[in-house]
Amino acid sequence: HGLNLGLHFLSGAITFDPVVTKVDEETASKIVWLDAFITNIDRTFRNTNMLIWKKELWLIDHGAAFYFHHTWENWEKTAVSNFVYVKDHVLLPQASKMDEADVFCKSKLNEENLNRLVDAIPESWLIWEDLDATPDEIKAVYKQFLNLRLTHSDNFVNEAKNARNVLI
Repeated sequence: HGLNLGLHFLSGAITFDPVVTKVDEETASKIVWLDAFITNIDRTFRNTNMLIWKKELWLIDHGAAFYFHHTWENWEKTAVSNFVYVKDHVLLPQASKMDEADVFCKSKLNEENLNRLVDAIPESWLIWEDLDATPDEIKAVYKQFLNLRLTHSDNFVNEAKNARNVLI
């Protein structure tokens, strides 16, 4: 329900199957990091939300990301959370390089880049009937959320590492 953005139709793509397609540790760690960063609860064995297209792995359907925005309650707590749902991530068994992924992702993301990304969100996407907030107020929350999440990435990185240790 709601506005969706489709960037590319992947004609002939097949659903990612972790038994058939192996993902290297570096890539798996970066994907787990990203999903933990954006609190994406929906990349599990039941629904990987990944496709293989022309022998490349594509991440799709981020509708379950930023789930705090469905209630706007306690978003600050979510921003610094360890993200316990990472334990269900389909790529967690291969994600042995979480510390390296953290360094890499933090080298690409910073407050300036995150703020610029949020500022690029069209205002029409931020007019929500069920929330009494202006688009600028919503953007301010997203900026604070993303920057807090980045600052406290050790919380979700350690959670992923601990969850992975239980699996292996």
